[in-house]
Amino acid sequence: MKKIILLFTVTQLFNIILNVSFAQRGLQTDGVVTPQNNNFNRGVLNNRSGDTSFKRRDLSQDSINIYFSTFSNNKTQILDTSISDFYARFPLSYTFNHLGNLGTAAHSLLFNPWLQAGFNPGFHQYDAYNYQLENTRLYQTTKPYTELNYLLGSSAEQIINVLHTQNKKDNINYSLEYRFINSPGILKNQNASINNTRLAFQYKSPNKQYNLTTVYISNKNASSENGGTVNAKQLDSLSLNSPFELPVRLGLGGVIRRDLFNTAVNTGNIYKQNEFVVRQEFDFGQKDSILVDSNQLKIFYPKFRLQHILNIKKQDYLFQDIYADSANYANYFNYTINSNPNSTYDTVKFKDSWNIFKNELSILSFPDKKNTSQFIKASATFENIKGSFNDSTSDNFNNIFLGGEYRNRTRNRVWDIEANAQLYIAGLNAGDYSTYATIEKSLGKKTGSLLLGFQNINKSPAFLYNNGSSFFINNRTNFNKENITKIWANYYNKDGNFKLSGSYYLLSNYLYFNNFFSVQQEAKLFNLIHVAFEKKFRLSKRLNLYSEFHFQQATANAPINIPTFFTKQRIAFEGNFYTNLFLSTGLEFRYFSNYKPSGYSPFNGQFFFQDSYSLNNRPDINFYFNFRIKTFKIYFRAENLNTLIPPSGFKQYNFSTEQYPMQTVWMRLGIFWSFIN
Repeated sequence: MKKIILLFTVTQLFNIILNVSFAQRGLQTDGVVTPQNNNFNRGVLNNRSGDTSFKRRDLSQDSINIYFSTFSNNKTQILDTSISDFYARFPLSYTFNHLGNLGTAAHSLLFNPWLQAGFNPGFHQYDAYNYQLENTRLYQTTKPYTELNYLLGSSAEQIINVLHTQNKKDNINYSLEYRFINSPGILKNQNASINNTRLAFQYKSPNKQYNLTTVYISNKNASSENGGTVNAKQLDSLSLNSPFELPVRLGLGGVIRRDLFNTAVNTGNIYKQNEFVVRQEFDFGQKDSILVDSNQLKIFYPKFRLQHILNIKKQDYLFQDIYADSANYANYFNYTINSNPNSTYDTVKFKDSWNIFKNELSILSFPDKKNTSQFIKASATFENIKGSFNDSTSDNFNNIFLGGEYRNRTRNRVWDIEANAQLYIAGLNAGDYSTYATIEKSLGKKTGSLLLGFQNINKSPAFLYNNGSSFFINNRTNFNKENITKIWANYYNKDGNFKLSGSYYLLSNYLYFNNFFSVQQEAKLFNLIHVAFEKKFRLSKRLNLYSEFHFQQATANAPINIPTFFTKQRIAFEGNFYTNLFLSTGLEFRYFSNYKPSGYSPFNGQFFFQDSYSLNNRPDINFYFNFRIKTFKIYFRAENLNTLIPPSGFKQYNFSTEQYPMQTVWMRLGIFWSFIN
């Protein structure tokens, strides 16, 4: 009954919003501008003739000035209203592969190691779907702004996304983001659901000296695990032409659930992450004012800042199988279950829970009072970490670390320098450190810009590898700290519509899984290079080709599973047709060279190194048709058309890894609508 009431309420709310949107006859996407626009504080002009029948339409009522920065970077950005790239609005990047169903564990086809020092629980297979603190958007807007997005895919796949932000006053803003993903999958025991919530609040005191920012983030990933098919060759002889017929290695494999509001996980992973952050800043400096349109505008130039950040996290990582089959565990995963003779089914459960309390105190100095993008920062942080394991044992840890940072984005935008470092001086992760530095130089409008970067991380093994974790690993020992060095360069030429980049990695004591329950540390030093090239080719007035190429090569016999070559090509017929109609339609191609993909352990949530199974996939071919009328957008896609190519037709599956087939032809229809309230 509660679900029916909730569905009815959401439906009625959506209808009301639609009615409001139709009333906004002159809604203009072009009203989204940067804060430098001299119309940012323009008021609404009204026709005061008193005859409402012939009242002049004021287009300024339908325009909006909105911009944002992120929690970790104060650089001003504007909203992207383009429709060419579907993946700019899709929760999973095209550089990732999931296990055959959206919401299941995903890994990058491009080398992407964990580059953070300090405490790490060790579970990252759902990170690509989740909201993160660093990229949280902090908006400023002249009017309330709302986005409602709904995407429907084959096999009842659904994505709901809501964004609302508004300023109560010039100095107060709040925003709400919510995303729900539900996908039953094509195999037994493959259903997945994701709930992401993010709230942000900003306050700046009238005298411009005090700033308050609070952020709350909640991510819940619930994904059933089937361990893969028993025999993927049976895909060639399906009696009902549905892979749901196939037996799988884990779980009962009952009826697919189509429930929008709940997805039960009897065999699989349930991860919950909640984070609450409060950042307070108090500035000391010089007060000033300027006269704008006969109004006196107060200005404050900071010279010195005190900053405090309180970060509270609660994280739960659970794998459970309440219908465990001891024979399947022994046969497929070489894992012995202590069977219960009084029960039809055995139970397997691993659970790590964490409560993390972090206090950071910082001092910032601004050498140029008129450029807050140039500062020097020194910080000290105390971190308390409380862990609970299988709800039976617990432990308590602390960390103390120091930090320093320098940023300088010059006012003429010619130079952009960023450097930071952290050193853990005491506690669980003592001896960890990280250094990061980039320098970017604008070479001119036609020449482009060049960025050089360096990063070095010395990090403790994730706690998953620690004897205290409840997750089973059969060969735990005292592993050494990992060290990763990354050196990279990016060249971007806006006039030529291309970008060239290269990265060099040097890794020592590399720690990795080598099967479902075993870990190994590579003692030898090895390296990896990654070169990428992106360009937009204009073939005609309306026809464009978007090309992206990646080449990766690691030292011989390095314990890394990556394709040597990866490319994505999109040929698009696109442009502005009539006054308000923008269209982009065409074909997408994604291809990666044959390689040995990582295996996957559902029990520990880890992709592991293997060198016995090779992947030989066809290129992925997708058709898309996107259009925008003012703030209304439609995305239609027919994906995996490569499965229609003879001789196998619908039976020619691509694979993510061994025993994990991807979808065949997959339809998606998305409605994306923005409102100025």
